[in-house]
Amino acid sequence: MSRTVRRLPIGAEIQPDGATHFRVWAPDPADVRLLVERCHKPSQEVAMTREAEGYYSALVPQVGHGDRYRFRVDDDLLADPASRFQPDGPFGPSQVIDPARVNWQDADWPGVTLDGQVIYELHVGTFTPEGTWQAAATRLPQLVEIGITVLEVMPVSEFPGRFGWGYDGVFPYAPTRLYGTPDDFRAFVARAHALGVAVILDVVYNHLGPDGCVFGRLARRYYTDRFDNEWGEALNFDAAQASPAREFWCANAGYWIDEFHLDGLRLDATQSIHDVSDEHILSAMSAHARAAAGRRRVVLVAENEPQDVRLVQPRDAGGYGLDGLWNDDFHHSALVALTGRREAYYSDHHGTPQELISAAKYGYLFQGQRYAWQRQWRGTPTRGVSPATFVNFIENHDQVANSADGARLRLRTSPGRYRAMTALVLLMPGTPMLFQGQEFGASTPFLYFADHRPELAEAVQKGRAQFLSQFVSDASPEVQRTLAPPHAAETFEHSKLDWREHDRHDQFRRLHRDLIALRRGDAALASGAEQRIDGSVIAHEALALRYFAAEPVDERLLLVNLGADVVRDSIADPLVAPPAGHRWQVHWSSESPDYGGTGTPEIEGTNGWRIPGHAAVVLRPEKNHGGDGADRH
Repeated sequence: MSRTVRRLPIGAEIQPDGATHFRVWAPDPADVRLLVERCHKPSQEVAMTREAEGYYSALVPQVGHGDRYRFRVDDDLLADPASRFQPDGPFGPSQVIDPARVNWQDADWPGVTLDGQVIYELHVGTFTPEGTWQAAATRLPQLVEIGITVLEVMPVSEFPGRFGWGYDGVFPYAPTRLYGTPDDFRAFVARAHALGVAVILDVVYNHLGPDGCVFGRLARRYYTDRFDNEWGEALNFDAAQASPAREFWCANAGYWIDEFHLDGLRLDATQSIHDVSDEHILSAMSAHARAAAGRRRVVLVAENEPQDVRLVQPRDAGGYGLDGLWNDDFHHSALVALTGRREAYYSDHHGTPQELISAAKYGYLFQGQRYAWQRQWRGTPTRGVSPATFVNFIENHDQVANSADGARLRLRTSPGRYRAMTALVLLMPGTPMLFQGQEFGASTPFLYFADHRPELAEAVQKGRAQFLSQFVSDASPEVQRTLAPPHAAETFEHSKLDWREHDRHDQFRRLHRDLIALRRGDAALASGAEQRIDGSVIAHEALALRYFAAEPVDERLLLVNLGADVVRDSIADPLVAPPAGHRWQVHWSSESPDYGGTGTPEIEGTNGWRIPGHAAVVLRPEKNHGGDGADRH
């Protein structure tokens, strides 16, 4: 008999001779049998061989792509935890998938690093009216036209119901049937690569969903009660005999990189991934993902509420070897600055110019000092961390939906302020991220939606209302009565982008396109480890960021004023002084009529400074032909 060839330690894999090898970790049942449902043929029940550590396996001839199977456990039929596809959803059979059927054309694709990228977060089910991979692929050229270089796709692992965000997945290897087939997903990635765009996937390694999950029936050791988890049972990565569970999740990190040619992962809520092993599971996943990529470069981004920079420190220095961190601190300050609301987890932020300057210079604002909302200390120092590490945003799926009506941020502030803050997030150091539709000023909300069976749907609805009640504005009975039920089909449908707005809202598209081009085209504004900036508070709601460069002509001054006009005879601050022999000229302004603004007067003239309110302006040096800087006045 020929040697079994496997890409993964678990799951169903087609062999070179046409047979399929099945392997599952199931230490708890006394016996596991395999039920194969071939296309147009009678079902076949196959005895499985028990291996060491509780694995079962079977090699079945003449089983191939498209055939379905389940495991018989105590007279129940269960899908494969490592299923590559669930064509009928979580409660149906698994399907054998041959990843080698796809003829990839991206052998020369080098992958990506975070430096210089612009990320775009999208949810496949609401990105287009059709909510499919195929429909999403048709919109990619419009993202390229704006300047997007990396797509961050919200979780796609199979989950119950007709719609959902994807964070309650129960089959971590199976792209949900709701968006198409696994090959449709691969075709989406291939199309993105052909357009020069990378794709990373949001993955959930901190819990499994509450409905349709088979893991506990096969191995209770997938879970642990040693740690708390706000979304369900904590996953087991470090207890005795946990090595098969660790292997399952590490293999998953490599699986998406290998079989779907993805360019990286975004790891959800890593603070709830607990491990006291000598090698933390995140470090092991990092190594596994990079090994799966081979010569390609991949990016691994973490959401981490405690703001622990150990995640992005090198593995040989005791870190976990990831590349990026979501920066909630910047978002919270920006939102307070734009809306004036300091409720719940926004209460430690004031939205001051100094906070925005500090976020631009240092990334996190809380780096070890007390955080009053949590009544504890929060964060770690960011010294030595590259600016590109911090993923900055003013919208994402969580923050848009964490409001009573899921309203977009532009509808919660003034147009001028919104344009100015858009300029700041796209021009400041760090890696900017947009949320789907943000680039064309989408007016459609993004709400929390999750289709569950009735009793669970009721519990989810109550839980969501309770979560939003932490915001004083959303806690009143009249607002609570307006909350959209997460399980209602209308909630999901209302969250879909209206692509007719893409053509109508051309001012928003021009704003984002021009800012991204400015970010890439100006030497001083281009992101990178060598970028040098400093900042000053100019007025109560105004700030200046100075971008230094090797050549004076390349230096830039970004003025962001979220308040009223700043009219000053002088500004006694060397950061706003132009390079010697030059004077400042307007290089770009958020008040351009192209973006819906009212025009920009001279910023610094013979009568002093006039910085327009609710605006952002980029100044460039222009040679002062009347003399050097000392005698030009």
